[in-house]
This record gives sequence, structure tokens and C-alpha cells, in this order.
Amino acid sequence: MSARPSKDTSAPAGRILIVDDDAGQRSLLDSFLKSQGFNTVVAASGEQALEVLRERNFDMMVSDVRMPGISGLETLRRARQVHSTLPVLLVTAFSDVRDAVIAMRDGAVNYLSKPIDLDELLESVQRAMGMSQPVPIRFTENHQLPAHIVARSAVMQSVFRDASLVAPSESRILITGESGVGKEVVAEVLHAWSARATGPLVKVNCAAIPETLLESELFGHERGAFTGAHAQRIGRFEMAANGTIFLDEIAEMSPQLQAKLLRVTQDGRFQRVGSNAEINAQARILAATNRNLDEEVKKGRFREDLFYRLNVVELYVPALRERPDDILPLANQFMAEMTQGRARFSPAVVDCLQRYAWPGNVRELRNAMERAALLSQGDLILLDHLPNRLRAALASTPTPAVTEAHLPDDQRLEEIERQAIVQALHKNNFNRTETAKALGISRRTLVYKLQHLRSMGCEIDAK
Repeated sequence: MSARPSKDTSAPAGRILIVDDDAGQRSLLDSFLKSQGFNTVVAASGEQALEVLRERNFDMMVSDVRMPGISGLETLRRARQVHSTLPVLLVTAFSDVRDAVIAMRDGAVNYLSKPIDLDELLESVQRAMGMSQPVPIRFTENHQLPAHIVARSAVMQSVFRDASLVAPSESRILITGESGVGKEVVAEVLHAWSARATGPLVKVNCAAIPETLLESELFGHERGAFTGAHAQRIGRFEMAANGTIFLDEIAEMSPQLQAKLLRVTQDGRFQRVGSNAEINAQARILAATNRNLDEEVKKGRFREDLFYRLNVVELYVPALRERPDDILPLANQFMAEMTQGRARFSPAVVDCLQRYAWPGNVRELRNAMERAALLSQGDLILLDHLPNRLRAALASTPTPAVTEAHLPDDQRLEEIERQAIVQALHKNNFNRTETAKALGISRRTLVYKLQHLRSMGCEIDAK
């Protein structure tokens, strides 16, 4: 799968001033809006933004709410004194929503909640610019997926299309999804598609390293810093300089280490254990978790400020049961790797693979294929070669009725899904969060499905 360049060669749609003290957020907004054809200028503070506004005219301003010095709200008010009709779009954390709503009385055209949803961002900008017919995201980079990555399903293609848009920026990205879905694979692709691809990709599994050692692993230590520290050690952040550091299972980090990581994201600096010397953190941070960090924040187990620092953009990787089109291609690829392409599946195995729920996701599928390859000795794969839990699940699943067997070709299933989505959208007044809950899927999966339906020419937006 690749993101094809748009055929739209129209001139830039307007000039936008981007205001944010967070370099990663600025980089994301800047690179994304440029990729959509806009001219952009960035400012690192409200004060700088006001200076720029006195010197130039803009068609729109996009500003963060929380900033040191002049806040986004005050920047909005003062900007309106300079340009009384300037459209202003605010970007806010959930806890700032009340302030953002109040700010709309002062002239803000809209507000977006973090993490940024690129579809909503583009739609809000286009509407503020007076575009009566907003156009969908266009993909200006041609990123080719590595051959070993399977993305047949529409939702996974959308994941990687989003990745192609955010990879060139310097923004921090939070990759979410259940265990075993392939979050590390997405991190590898983000690094490969970034400007840091020639630098190292350093991976840290925060759940696999003892708490007493994790700080030293991340930031390094000086000789004599603690018992057993016989020599200076370079930490993973230093190793990843000019490259990318991938922090997997970030929710397992202790509150003390969360505070130290927050400083890295805020100030871009850290200290080795046992040293007072400041070191610049030059690595781009990608983080991943299988937990709901919103809930972790509410329960006091994860710092809210760190959550918003890491979650500039969220890429949700769907569970395997949410992308059934990928099951057989993945199974075939794994089996080909393990048997040099000699083995094939019996019809009963194909049926079992497609009907099983895969709670362990891609990791469980790979393990099942490894077992089958060993037991079959690289020949025909039979049901007996699959793990017992797969066969047990198949036995407990009712066989579809004969009348159902003639129902659904791929187009019929897609039409049924489209109707369900449209009905849920109308019932929930086109609120994506409530629609996703009603459909029993994540909001991110709904966004991907909507993107796919739009690309097929389906009418799914509010009139």
C-alpha cells in the first residue's frame, strides 16, 4: 500500500499562522497544513505571534490554548484588536474545553481537542477559509510500505496513510491498540518515513525492564552513581540522538520516571543518574501503550501533562478482529516465511482462521502459524495442526445456516456496514464519539471507516 500523490495542482489555499510553544505540535501542524496546500508561518509564543500579525496579513490563525507568557486566549483577544475579522482556531486539551467554549465568544471560530484529528483539523480550516465544499485529505508523499507489512484492510491502509502525513514532522506520536496488534511495526514505519531514517531507531520496552534499572536505561549513569555502577553508561536517549526513541508500554512507567520524562518533553534536556550536567535530548519520541491512558489519567496512575505531551497525534492500530481482510494474507505470509512457501491451508483451516476472534491479535496468529509449520513439516496445514484453543472456538461457534451462505459477497457486506454507519451517525447527530460507542468500535476505527467510505464516493456527512 502506498499513499499516492494528489492530482490537485491548485495554488495554496491561504496563509495560516500557527502558534504553539511545543515544537512537536508546531512541526505537525506546519508539515500537515503545508502538505494540504496552505502557506504557513509558525510562532513559538503568543508574544511572537502578535509581532508577526503586526507585520503581515493572514487568512487564519491556529493557536494552542495553554502557553507560557501570553495564553492562547489572550493571544486571541489581542489578535482581534489587530485584525478584527481574523478566523482563529484553538487547539486545546480536554481540561481546557470550558475555556475554549468561552473563547468562542471572543471570536474563535472553533476549537479542536487534543490529540489532533487530522480530518477534523483540515475540515475546520477549510470551513473557516470559506470553502463551501471541503475536500478530503490529500497525500502528497509517495511512501511505499515494506514488502513484509500486510495492510489489505481499509482500516490498516488508513493507519498507514495517516502515518505518511505525520511521519515527516518532528511531533511526538502515541501509538495505541491491544497487545499484539503491531504497534512496534507502525513505529518502524514512522521512523523509516521520517527525516531521521538514517539515524537509529532505539526501542525500549518499559514493562520488561525493572523499575530500579529503567531510569539508568533511559538516561544513562555516571560511574559510582549507585552500587554496581562500575563505569559510565550511555542511556537510550543519547543512543537515539538524531534518530527516534520508541517507548513501548509507556503506561508501566512509575510516577517518578513519568516526571523525568515530562521534563525531557518540555525542556528537551535530561541528566544521567549521578550527574548534574544537562544533556540535550535530540531524539524524536514515539510512545505506545495497550492501556486506555484517558482512564489511567482519571485514576491518577498517569500524569495528565505527560499524556498531552506524548499524545500530539494518536495512531490507533485496530485489533485483528476489526480487520478480517488481513487475517489470511498475514497467515499466508507467516507460513511462507516458515516453510519457504511449500505449505498450504486446507479449506477447514481457512474457515477456522477467519472465524476465530484472535484475542492475541497478530502475535497470536504468528505463533499459531509457527506451531502449524512445525507439526505439518511444511506440507498441507490441517485443523489438527492448529492450537487447541482455535479448534475449541471453532467447535463452539454455530455453523452459518444454509440460507446465510448465499448472502454476502464482499460488496453486500460493505453495503451492510455502510448502512449501519450512516444510521448510527444520524441517530447520534453525527457525533463521532457517540457513533463509535453505538457501533461497538473505537473512535479511531470509525474515522478510518469514514475515510474509506468517502474515498468510495459515499455520502456520509451531515447536510
